[in-house]
Amino acid sequence: MLRTTSTERNTLETKISLSLNIDGTGKSNIDTGCGFLNHMLTLFCKHGCFDMELFCQGDVEVDDHHTVEDIGIVMGKAFSEALSDKRGITRYGDIILPMDEALVLCAIDVSGRSYLGYSLKVPCQKVGNFDTELVKEFYAAFVNNFPISLHLTQLAGENSHHIIEAGFKAFARALKKALAIDLDSPDSLPTTKGVL
Repeated sequence: MLRTTSTERNTLETKISLSLNIDGTGKSNIDTGCGFLNHMLTLFCKHGCFDMELFCQGDVEVDDHHTVEDIGIVMGKAFSEALSDKRGITRYGDIILPMDEALVLCAIDVSGRSYLGYSLKVPCQKVGNFDTELVKEFYAAFVNNFPISLHLTQLAGENSHHIIEAGFKAFARALKKALAIDLDSPDSLPTTKGVL
């Protein structure tokens, strides 16, 4: 079964179109209007082996908040739609990922329940023109629209860019593991509840 979807979100603040293939090769075409976010989402696709095209026209003349949050919403919905009933998935994924001096732990449970445990301590308020507080807003929007438990914990790090990038790479690789088909149980749900 193809785990793909295409979706749009149009508001007075943003216009977003997205296409996603969970079982891709990491190809991406990203234009969010925010250079740093483009960089993070491009490496997210590469490290997760997700194919994604994403285009956003947002009110970046105000700031990047609506763009970042709404992209999190659309991406969360897209993963939820592409995954369908979650049959056959591994469900859990985790990694401890280093990037130079930064070290980030990411653990994911595709549980059907939304929870964000976020403890990245980014020292700078901005990376380039990007407000670093928006990183948490992205993850919150994502898990609220794709109900998973997501834990991101910083174990080490001093450079703001490295900490955020390690987080996105860890998120991608842990999500890839969690969404992978369990070859031992490809037709069953990994739960005693009968539904995720």
